[in-house]
Amino acid sequence: MSENSFGRLFRVTTWGESHGPAIGCVIDGCPPRLKLSEDDIQPWLDKRRPGQSRYTTQRREPDQVRILSGVFEGQTTGTPISLMIENTDQRSRDYGEIARQYRPGHADIAYDLKYGIRDYRGGGRSSARETAMRVAAGAVARVILRELVGPQLLIRGALTGIGGQSVDRSRWDWAEVEQNPFFSPDAEIVPSWGEQLEAVRKSGSSIGATLEVVAEGVPAGLGAPVYGKLDAELAGGMMGINGVKAVEIGDGMGVASLHGEENADPIRPSGNPMEPAFLSNHAGGILGGISTGQPIVARMAIKPTSSILLPVPSVTRDGEAVEVRTKGRHDPCIGIRAVPVAEAMMACILADQLLRNHAQCGWL
Repeated sequence: MSENSFGRLFRVTTWGESHGPAIGCVIDGCPPRLKLSEDDIQPWLDKRRPGQSRYTTQRREPDQVRILSGVFEGQTTGTPISLMIENTDQRSRDYGEIARQYRPGHADIAYDLKYGIRDYRGGGRSSARETAMRVAAGAVARVILRELVGPQLLIRGALTGIGGQSVDRSRWDWAEVEQNPFFSPDAEIVPSWGEQLEAVRKSGSSIGATLEVVAEGVPAGLGAPVYGKLDAELAGGMMGINGVKAVEIGDGMGVASLHGEENADPIRPSGNPMEPAFLSNHAGGILGGISTGQPIVARMAIKPTSSILLPVPSVTRDGEAVEVRTKGRHDPCIGIRAVPVAEAMMACILADQLLRNHAQCGWL
């Protein structure tokens, strides 16, 4: 039984461990004759790459991607696309002291209880290092979306809160997201976030975050009414990102406090019966599991990084009491680098749904 793959027609299988020689993925189902090179993938990996500011882990990985198969003379061939990134800055010795200890908040104990074996070098397979390959796969998915839909389909993510300090949505500016190390759409909150993270980092602790991903220009009709719901697959994909503990589509948990007339998204004529005008978007662009043509909005909460320098009570594999301090290089807030990962998952799921819709309905 394999649990290392996701998607149906656009299917992604990732492999590798945090401190192994390399990580990689195999993408099956990509249509042929699409222009694809490492240059289409590398910029997205650079957004996620560690060590770019003092607010993220100082592990220095160039994350240089190589295309090993599935591309010939600059075009996809329709056969499996294999991508690989070499690990170049492992420090497995940082984890020697916790080889027989379970780090609280990590997958160590659950992994060991399931498999009876544990790769303690940075978490092995359960490490967030694996998400680099989702970003690589997301870059390929964007090529498919651009080819089948066009440049109007735009996927963008932003950090909306760190440690309870949230952005002011009246100052939301997508252009600002690329201008600061936090992917913040609110320029005025950046200094406060910096001060907060610096204090957390110096204390040896960590902090959680919230983020939002928006896909605009998505055609109506993606998804299915029951078992292929677009929102269900988005929620599952986002929950599969390391550290994500909650996912909302549209207003999410907020709908529980609304009345029906408040939650409804009114619809008016637009002159084009196939593109009605919605007056609001509480549903986050999805009704009955199917996209409406409105922006698709997904929000998620990221837990604080479990690897911290402060001692936390735990046990060893032998059941002995111990206090665990995790040495090494870790993000004080993993939510920051989760933004490009969430964008990539949105791209992969939309590409898969688009290909499935084309197979059934014969359009797009």
